[in-house]
Amino acid sequence: MPGEGVTVFLELDGQGPRYAQLTRALKAAILDGRLGAGTRLPPTRALARDLEMSRITTLAAYEQLRAEGFIEGHVGSGSYVAAIETKPAPPPSARTIAAPSRYMRRARIVQDRTIGLRHHGLRYNLQYGNPQTHPALSDLWARELARAATYPQPGGSRAQGLLSLREQICDYLARRRGVQARPEDVLIISGTQQAFTLTARVLLDEGDAVVMEEPTYFGARQAFAAHGAKLVPIRTDAEGLVCSALPRKAPRLIYVTPSHQFPSGSVLSLQRRLDLLRYASDHRCWVMEDDYDSEFRYDSRPLAAMRSLDHSDRVIYVGTFSKVMFGSLRLAYMVVPSALRDDFVTAKYLSDFFCPTIEQAALAHFMETGGFERHLRHATKELKARRDALIEGLHRHAGDRVEIANSQAGMHMVAWLRGYDHARAEALIDYAHERGLGLHPMWPHYFKRPARPGLILGYCALSTVELGEAMQVFGRCLDAFD
Repeated sequence: MPGEGVTVFLELDGQGPRYAQLTRALKAAILDGRLGAGTRLPPTRALARDLEMSRITTLAAYEQLRAEGFIEGHVGSGSYVAAIETKPAPPPSARTIAAPSRYMRRARIVQDRTIGLRHHGLRYNLQYGNPQTHPALSDLWARELARAATYPQPGGSRAQGLLSLREQICDYLARRRGVQARPEDVLIISGTQQAFTLTARVLLDEGDAVVMEEPTYFGARQAFAAHGAKLVPIRTDAEGLVCSALPRKAPRLIYVTPSHQFPSGSVLSLQRRLDLLRYASDHRCWVMEDDYDSEFRYDSRPLAAMRSLDHSDRVIYVGTFSKVMFGSLRLAYMVVPSALRDDFVTAKYLSDFFCPTIEQAALAHFMETGGFERHLRHATKELKARRDALIEGLHRHAGDRVEIANSQAGMHMVAWLRGYDHARAEALIDYAHERGLGLHPMWPHYFKRPARPGLILGYCALSTVELGEAMQVFGRCLDAFD
């Protein structure tokens, strides 16, 4: 208000007498530049009213500041900030202190190496992993959420997840993935990334070995590396993980994507699945099966999950709803070995108590009434059309300048660039970016950069028409580099 001095936010620290708290708050505002030299302070009566304290308290604070030289009083005019040299506080920085723990020291290194998703706002972004937009599904899901909110689950949800959803998952896995699971062995989690962190907490100590495919999913690699695991890459080929290359000394954990190797797209052969399970049983180690997009197969029936062959109960199975419905639906699930069940439930409880109850109830009803599988049939048909459009566009506009890796599933495919080295490939990616096309390289998913460069081409987020147009742009980019 005019005549009452400047208004400034003051936060009392609650330590000691009120006048001392006010003195410190005003002193801090002066020293950090919020109250500059010559600024007229509010009258003690007005300040006392605003801070709901006695005028005696504000008078005592002003007298203390005046005695220390922070403010000056002018008869008939009021109190003003004295002309003293102050240095504004530096802007806050995320790295102003050393890493407070060994975990954060490793996590900072991992975060610095995170794959940059810089392709934002482009006309054609071939980003992999984004689920398709399905307006009809959005309407159906809105109704399911409204229904679930009307009938809330009493007492919230246990850490393990709603029983109704775990039962539906067991039924679904038995019919679609060949996995015979009991509800008590299913754990509802908030996305696949939480599966990695929970598994690390339950199974791994710092320095424990984790076998990973080469190439591999960077999210899993980051989680295990931040936990302090020793990562052991094992090469893959057209039949998936090369089991004959597994180390003689047993690792603690083996992470695999057998139904659709990420990112190469290969499928782990039956013989190698049996070899891997035998290795895990003989060496008493655990296998984590990431079944991230097995719902989508286009030229054959879905393969049974590797866990369906597991007679030693060594496989930790992970599935997700984010890929098949909405990226923002942070619901996934794990089927854990019976011997580890209580430990996983405890780790989940200590992590976040439970996942959102309304979403769990909505999803359980959506699955029970058949809506989920109807959506899967529609989504699979649409994704096959998009995959075919991408392949047709590559043949027409890229020709023999790329080699398309065989992939009959999922939401992305790999195209290897013929006649390119990595420097030239990165220049091509930059050139395409300037023309509105987002391309994504293969090499960040490797522990050791591969001999030839490749591209991961996601086709889920673009329509068949947009994919055709994107391949025209891609062809013109390749022309510029010929």
